[in-house]
Amino acid sequence: MEFFIERASTFASDVDFVIMLVAVIVTPWFIATLGTFFYFIWRFRKKEGVKALYIDGEDPKHMRWISIPHAVVLFLDIGIVIASIVTWNHIKINLPEPDYTVAVIGHQWSWRFIQPGLDGKLGTDDDVETVDELHIINDKTYHFKLTSVDVMHSFSIPVFRLKQDAVPGREITGWFKANKLGEFDIQCAEICGIGHGIMGARLFIESEADHKQWLASKALSH
Repeated sequence: MEFFIERASTFASDVDFVIMLVAVIVTPWFIATLGTFFYFIWRFRKKEGVKALYIDGEDPKHMRWISIPHAVVLFLDIGIVIASIVTWNHIKINLPEPDYTVAVIGHQWSWRFIQPGLDGKLGTDDDVETVDELHIINDKTYHFKLTSVDVMHSFSIPVFRLKQDAVPGREITGWFKANKLGEFDIQCAEICGIGHGIMGARLFIESEADHKQWLASKALSH
């Protein structure tokens, strides 16, 4: 279920699952903790003629208030850690074989993309270079080669649930596979200077036929 923002990649639902798992586990404990806290404030508030009692925590009846919730929280944390590791490995470690590869270069304050032309291969004469505009084919696996020419940026596509830092002097490889046609936002999610707020770009997810038509128009313009 898309609670806040639509999903447009094959792994977006995996990220949403981890976020919702954390929310479902943490929220009841948060409410219970606050409820207990305020109950104790009210129940043991200052009263005339009643001397305050110091609790040293040695009584087993008191220790249970710490040890039992602690054990339950640790048990639930194991579930969160397992789900996080599985999702992390799927997105960050186990890169599938790509259909296409694109280069993504961060600048102050724009995104530059180098995309394969009609031959489908990056690094050839018909490559298409664009600024703040990335065109990809729906239902195709892409690798991206991410770099920065100046300061640290963060390549973020919210509908993909994708966020990867762009580090000067390094080339970082990631992947995505779109599963919905449309036009969406690309952002920089790392404060990178005075123009950070305007460092936005657009993602165009197209059918294969429409993408070839776009590439052909770019070839003609050159």
